[in-house]
Amino acid sequence: MDTQKLDSQRIAEIAERLGTHEFQGWFYGDSIGFEGLLAASKLSNQSKWMDFAHGFFRAWATRIEPFLPDDNTAPGHVMCQIVEQTEDQVLKSAVLKLGQHLRHRRKVNGVSITFEDTLRSLIPPYGGLELSPEEQKQMHDPGPGIYLDCMHFDPPFYAHLSRLDPEGGWAQAAVNEILGYKDLLFNHDIGLYRHFWLEKVNRAYTDGWGRGQGWALLGLLDVLAYAEKVEKAELVLNEAQTLAETMLHYQNSDGNWYSLVHDARSGPESSTAAFMATAFYRGMSQGILSPDKFLKPAEKAYQAMVQNLDDAGNLLGVSAAVFSALIEAHYWHVPLNQIVPWGQGPVLTALAARQSFSTSFIRTSESKPHHQ
Repeated sequence: MDTQKLDSQRIAEIAERLGTHEFQGWFYGDSIGFEGLLAASKLSNQSKWMDFAHGFFRAWATRIEPFLPDDNTAPGHVMCQIVEQTEDQVLKSAVLKLGQHLRHRRKVNGVSITFEDTLRSLIPPYGGLELSPEEQKQMHDPGPGIYLDCMHFDPPFYAHLSRLDPEGGWAQAAVNEILGYKDLLFNHDIGLYRHFWLEKVNRAYTDGWGRGQGWALLGLLDVLAYAEKVEKAELVLNEAQTLAETMLHYQNSDGNWYSLVHDARSGPESSTAAFMATAFYRGMSQGILSPDKFLKPAEKAYQAMVQNLDDAGNLLGVSAAVFSALIEAHYWHVPLNQIVPWGQGPVLTALAARQSFSTSFIRTSESKPHHQ
């Protein structure tokens, strides 16, 4: 798709494709999906998609209890935005109740357990790959685990709750939680996060999943947007800058990244470029990432994303729900070309982040003194 065609009609088409998704309340990808819908309203200067999100959230608020295992994937950060914009007290009460529920789950290293039974996520490998006898035995009872995706769910939600409930200690909870992932999931040798950690074996699995690095970087940036003044926030800042710089190293010449960004055998996957375009532009707008270092890679990722769009507004080359598996070759065989919230959503957030940065960058440039 030609970059020049990303006009209001094309943005509407991208949002419409996202809006046809059968959101279930809740599942992985909802956070970036609903964030994309709010971005579409901002980009189009129309309330349609914000109204859709508000209505969906308000319906959820009427059935909030009993809490469900996947409620940790609720788009809490976005729901807080809706509360601030609408002053909906019913929704505010519901998100505070959800926040308290999530905050009091069992933790390891300060990080909430994602699944007490990871059979909710662990699957036999894509591609018909065989597990070893030991791995097959492990699959019968893998036990609890913690997943990288959740860096985009709980901590940004808690950080934003600090605006709705200033005395609740939410900002510090957000910082503590997001920092805890590093000891469990980070591979210092390659500077990237692993996908998941299993408690029974005290081991993390699968280096460098591209979309996972996107979940992590956006989570770090979103926490900093609301919790930059609490204890250890400078460590979150350092983590965001370090991960972003590492992702520059792994960006391909066409602006995309591999599915496992450090391993060409895993093949291309297109959602990572949309995630990283969002993160790079957002990080520059926040003053966290330097335009001297990140503007060109951000634009390169953005242009790659545009090239991955078809004429109907679908982001092609996006992998299906990855779930997780005990062997890395699983990630080489995840089906592609899925029209899903974790593809359409970050396209819209990237567009909004680029527009926001461009506006602030021009304003800053114009305010600088000109020398003859």
